Amino acid sequence: MSRQLTADRLPEDRRKEIFRALVEAQDQGINVPASRKQVAEQFEVAEAQVRQIEHEGLDAAWPPL
Repeated sequence: MSRQLTADRLPEDRRKEIFRALVEAQDQGINVPASRKQVAEQFEVAEAQVRQIEHEGLDAAWPPL
């Protein structure tokens, strides 16, 4: 039985890397749902994790904001 890590169990530097990739994808004109899917595939995490990281990054004003 496999278990995926929740976003808060990923190291902060990894979460910031995922957040940066998400922001950069959206800055390139990729819509929000497509950017979440792309980043989830790129980093091999669930889209739900990407959404959690997105909210965390926005709340904490992580770079590149």
